[in-house]
Amino acid sequence: MNKLKKLFDPTMFRFLLVGVANTLVGCGVMFGLYNLAGLHAWGDAGYWLSSAANYVAGSVVSFFLNKRFTFRNQEKGAAVVVRFVLNISVCYLLAYGLAKPGVRWVLEGLGFSEQLQGNVTMLVGSGLFVVLNYFGQRFFAFRNRGDCEEC
Repeated sequence: MNKLKKLFDPTMFRFLLVGVANTLVGCGVMFGLYNLAGLHAWGDAGYWLSSAANYVAGSVVSFFLNKRFTFRNQEKGAAVVVRFVLNISVCYLLAYGLAKPGVRWVLEGLGFSEQLQGNVTMLVGSGLFVVLNYFGQRFFAFRNRGDCEEC
């Protein structure tokens, strides 16, 4: 119970608050490119380009806000940036790589358009990314010595 309580501390709530800003920026870019700019017509390439643009834009916001505000990390230098980029990259590839075949399997044969399936897949990928990214940032990218005593 103590470990669970430690996970649901103010850090998680600050992360979620920053996530609202990231979501507004990133999803605006992703869905704008996919739907308004017509990348849905590019098939899989449009899916990957739109979702990647989401994480480039959102990651810039995330790095600065989560480093200082959420995790109160004071570390300077390239190491913290490299860990952050590595975390974002792994979480992105896992989340969207799992979402694509998973959603396709669930929606297969239901007659939904490729565009709608792409939108649902990106939404599911976004949710998976949030969960993976929280733990990656907290315990890897912006880890503080006291956060990982029993890791």
